[in-house]
Amino acid sequence: MGRSLMTEFKSVIVPTRPFDDQKPGTSGLRKRVTVFQQQNYTENFVQAILNSLGDDLQGSVLVLGGDGRYYVKDAAKLIIRICAANGVKKLIVGQHGIFSTPAVSNLIRKRNTSGGIILTASHNPGGPDKDFGIKFNTDNGGPAPDYVTAEIFNITVGLESYNIVPDLECDIDTQGVYTYIVDGNEFNVEVVDSVADYVGLMKEIFDFDSLRELLKGSEGRKPFKILIDSMNGVTGPYVRQIFVNELGADESSIVNTKPLEDFGGLHPDPNLTYAVQLVDAMKEGIHDFGAAFDGDGDRNMILGKKAFFVTPSDSLAVLGAHLHHIPYFKITGIKGFARSMPTAGAIDRVASATGIDFYEVPTGWKFFGSLMDADQLSLCGEESFGTGSDHIREKDGIWAALAWLQVIACEKKGVEELLVSHWKKFGRNFFTRYDYENCPADNCAYMLHKLEQIVTSPVYIGTQIIHRNKSYVVKQADNFCYEDPIDGSLTPKQGIRLLFEDGSRIIVRLSGTGSSGATVRIYVDSYEKDERLILKDAQVVLAPLIHIALDVTEIKIHTGRDTPTVIT
Repeated sequence: MGRSLMTEFKSVIVPTRPFDDQKPGTSGLRKRVTVFQQQNYTENFVQAILNSLGDDLQGSVLVLGGDGRYYVKDAAKLIIRICAANGVKKLIVGQHGIFSTPAVSNLIRKRNTSGGIILTASHNPGGPDKDFGIKFNTDNGGPAPDYVTAEIFNITVGLESYNIVPDLECDIDTQGVYTYIVDGNEFNVEVVDSVADYVGLMKEIFDFDSLRELLKGSEGRKPFKILIDSMNGVTGPYVRQIFVNELGADESSIVNTKPLEDFGGLHPDPNLTYAVQLVDAMKEGIHDFGAAFDGDGDRNMILGKKAFFVTPSDSLAVLGAHLHHIPYFKITGIKGFARSMPTAGAIDRVASATGIDFYEVPTGWKFFGSLMDADQLSLCGEESFGTGSDHIREKDGIWAALAWLQVIACEKKGVEELLVSHWKKFGRNFFTRYDYENCPADNCAYMLHKLEQIVTSPVYIGTQIIHRNKSYVVKQADNFCYEDPIDGSLTPKQGIRLLFEDGSRIIVRLSGTGSSGATVRIYVDSYEKDERLILKDAQVVLAPLIHIALDVTEIKIHTGRDTPTVIT
């Protein structure tokens, strides 16, 4: 299917002016579509990414694809022209410009490329007046570490020109290899099936035969009914291939599987607020297992029968306790567990009970990557609905759903039964997160500054905070600073922590994944071992600590909000 288009092209140098707002967040640069559509805005940022490769740029091979949102195709074609003019030897592009973030990570590693450019704003809404994003993953398949994103930003603020082949066209809707001659050098674009390599990886990791049997049912065990919601994001084609074509689920088991530029009006964030269609369907009690994935396929939400909700923290812990059921880990062994700092400490207790090494890192998947590359980590997760393993260097929504099904097939227990038995053995970390989205950035920055001054005062340690009949004594309070155990690098100011003597925690931080304004996240985590309490509603158990968190932060005063945008 290869195509040889041997017309010679010349690159041109286009003068530009730098933009001062192209500093990547925890997962790339995210802005409104209209911002990226400004003259030279996308071109500048892509040129900065390429310049950051330094001597490795010439002759490099890169992966390119996105989540199907509005502007992905236009941006992909633009990036092809820019890469052609900058000495890139080859681009591997997903057909129609489509690639899930986990699929890009896999392909970078499988093809040994120099990295990949992913066009996504992840779980943020899509459409002409909504969000777009560009992130760069390095040659290990993971998000660019801080020193790389810092270099990209430094390049953007001084950029005076970019290189492009303005008249080069590539049909990214048709698979094949397209060959061009640019400035006397060969440049190739390989348009590939977006799904095949990722599906192949999943079949290597899991026992698909046992999963087929679970869904189909067997003697003495009725069929296990699933409902998978792709939220009109990128995972649709992957979900259809894996759950229907490979595992034999019927068409009614998958919904919202067509990637749409505006996600069909959905907010592709798999939580109880935005995945309400799945939640309502699961409440009917017909399905045994439900899962939803976000726009680019790296986040997941797991539900049991009648919409029994599994917190991401509990999901991570249950998988950790049963990881030996997954064939992949029977080969590699289990090297370590990790979670992001705001995530509830449920996995900590599994690590302690099993003698497996444990790590606490800042929010951002790149921090897990260095541990994986050093062969120290097998399973990790974030409370923001991200779960994954060392099979790639990104969180992976479909992987998480398949992991749960593998555990269910082996343990012969449903979702809720697995959770309750886990809590009885390890105790339960009650957890909630309050999100205040699109708040005034200056107000939020001042709020955190003021809070840090209060809690880091030496006299604050030992403070007793009381609400109703509950009393909490401050054991430690700080702004979390992470020292990487592999390279010794420091990552300061990752969130205000109030740690109490009974193990409860309040965490406050600003999110780095929004496109405008600021998002304040307040996390509340409390551990209970008493079996009389472990089945109670989390919001009821956590009510005193939630009240204290809202009072200490003065969130209403600083944001003007009476209630959070989202409660998880």
